[in-house]
Amino acid sequence: QLQLVESGGGWVQPGGSLRLSCAPSGVTLDYYAIAWFRQAPGKEREGLSCIKNSGVSTIYADSVKGRFTISLDNANNTVYLQMNNLKPEDTADYYCGARIGRLSYCSRAGMDYWGHGTPVTVSS
Repeated sequence: QLQLVESGGGWVQPGGSLRLSCAPSGVTLDYYAIAWFRQAPGKEREGLSCIKNSGVSTIYADSVKGRFTISLDNANNTVYLQMNNLKPEDTADYYCGARIGRLSYCSRAGMDYWGHGTPVTVSS
């Protein structure tokens, strides 16, 4: 059973940076897609960005373009979300989701496996 563990969340002042990590475990990953989502209180889940094992990535949310960058460490299959110039509206619980297998694909609608999330608070 695939497990995803997010880390790196916390409190940061506006304009600051955080780097989130999503570490998969439990299965050997050859083909996969891993995406970052967030959900703020009272709002729907929002797909942010996704990357495949090939390294091809996409950003879904216009609100984070130019500020957030997704990357992949192939050595340990860990996916990172570098978040720069954070704003109070970025405050949310951040989750990573995964889909595995040769036919794995990115989808802003959702993924097959989920982590428990890591909270990010941006305030002064």
